[in-house]
Formats: sequence, structure tokens, C-alpha cells
Amino acid sequence: MPVIAPMPATRTVRPPEQATSRESADEVMAAGTTVDHLTETYRAHYRSLLGLAALLLDDTASCEDVVQEAFIRVHSARSRVREPEKTLAYLRQTVVNLSRSALRRRILGLKLLSKPMPDMASAEEGAYDQLERDALIKAMRGLQRRQREVLVLRYFADMTEAQVAETLGISLGSVKAYGSRGIAALRIAMEATA
Repeated sequence: MPVIAPMPATRTVRPPEQATSRESADEVMAAGTTVDHLTETYRAHYRSLLGLAALLLDDTASCEDVVQEAFIRVHSARSRVREPEKTLAYLRQTVVNLSRSALRRRILGLKLLSKPMPDMASAEEGAYDQLERDALIKAMRGLQRRQREVLVLRYFADMTEAQVAETLGISLGSVKAYGSRGIAALRIAMEATA
């Protein structure tokens, strides 16, 4: 697998005709691939790079995007390509890496989309529900204090009748009586508003 290596920052690289006797041919080649060489390689091997991406991805648009992105990335890192004859290898490896990244993004997107969306009520239903809640709260305020306490603890706090009796310090029979009278009073109040 080809690796793009960083250039040493302290050395200056000269073209072969300006190279001194101390500079080796390796240092001259370390300048990286030229834009012309990279462009020629890209043009000559575009279809094979597209075929490589097609083997990894499933739609043509994504394959073309990956191949173009690979060219852009290798172009921006061309000075780090130590041997110009390995430009095609760098392009291929970049296509593979970008294809993997595209697949990871798709898998993540599918995981996020696989959660079912909650059923949303329409705006009219929401407004109607709000009106009903407001009417219920108004009717609850019209109840006697003990009836309201029993109904709130029993139905909104989800307590059993025994827990309500213990919380309010009254008998179980009183909880049942306050509850049934409170529900009857609520029913009458809600029918009056409808």
C-alpha cells in the first residue's frame, strides 16, 4: 500500500540540471510528481479508477465524486509523492479510502434513519388537545380541594388508591368517595364546556 510521506522541511530540491555533485538523484526525485504528470495519469486511468470505485460503491454519481475527490487530494499532496511513477498507486489508494469513507457515512445515515419517526399530530389536533387540556385544568380548579388532590395523585401521579390514602392521611374509603365524586363533577363540568 503506497504511503504519502512528508517532505523534510530543511532540504531544498533543485531540478536535475541544477543539482550539485553532493545531491543524489533521490533528492532530485523527492520533489514529487508534477501537475502535468498527475493530470496525464488521471486522464489515462480515469475509467479504471471509476471501475474500482464502482466495485466498492453502488451508484455512478458517488463513484464519479470519489474519483474526482481522489484527484483533488493527490493533486494537493503531489509534492509528497516521492516517486512520480507511483502516482497511479496513490490515486488508487485514495479512491479506495474515499470509497470506504462514503460507505461509512451511508451506514451511519441508515442507522440514524432506521429509528422510526414518532407519529406527529397535525396542528389542528394539537390545538384541539390544548383546548381540552385548558378546559380540564379549569374544571379541576372548580373541584373541592380533596377531590382535586385525590384525582391528581391517582390519575396524574399514577398512584394506587392505597398510596393516595397514605399520602393524604385519609382512609381508603374516603379516597374512593372523593375520587368518584370528583370524576362525576369533572364529567358535568366538561360536558358544559363542550
